[in-house]
Amino acid sequence: MKLRNMLYMAMFAAVVGVLGLLPPIPLPLSPVPITAQTLGVMLAGSLLGARLAGGSMLLFVALIAAGMPLLAGGRGGIGVLIGPSGGYIIAWPFAAFVIGLIVQTAKNQLSVSRAMLANIIGGIIITYAFGITYLSILTDISWGAAAFSSIGFLPGDTIKAIIASYVAVKMARQYPVITKRKQNSRNRYNRAAG
Repeated sequence: MKLRNMLYMAMFAAVVGVLGLLPPIPLPLSPVPITAQTLGVMLAGSLLGARLAGGSMLLFVALIAAGMPLLAGGRGGIGVLIGPSGGYIIAWPFAAFVIGLIVQTAKNQLSVSRAMLANIIGGIIITYAFGITYLSILTDISWGAAAFSSIGFLPGDTIKAIIASYVAVKMARQYPVITKRKQNSRNRYNRAAG
């Protein structure tokens, strides 16, 4: 792996960590707090592409597992991953990968609506599917009750998806990280083949 790619992965893991400095907001119906960190997951997927975004969030989860207090409220360690928030956090590498995959298919035609679709599928649907299922199993409540407890996340996560989508489109026009990397690898392949 190239040094530049490792730097991108580390940078977005750091972005999610910095978003953890914002205090968590507890919900009355859920043991899982609202945090700003899913915005970082959506940004990583929207800007890095599938492989690097998934890798950056995998790095972040590994740092959490190692005990780094990078989550909102200064939390970290294996206890957090096996606690009520664990399913949501474990979903982040998958969510970022799926967001990146959808955004990559847009190539140079990335629009806010396509980025929104990617962020809703990865950042909301996949994250919630993991988180709700994990919470349901951990707390021994029905899946429906666990899903109901997560309704409070939807307004904030929708706003995060809008922000991440807007930033992704602006960045794709100003500094096309994904497109540039694909074109460079195609040019190298064409030179080698020719």
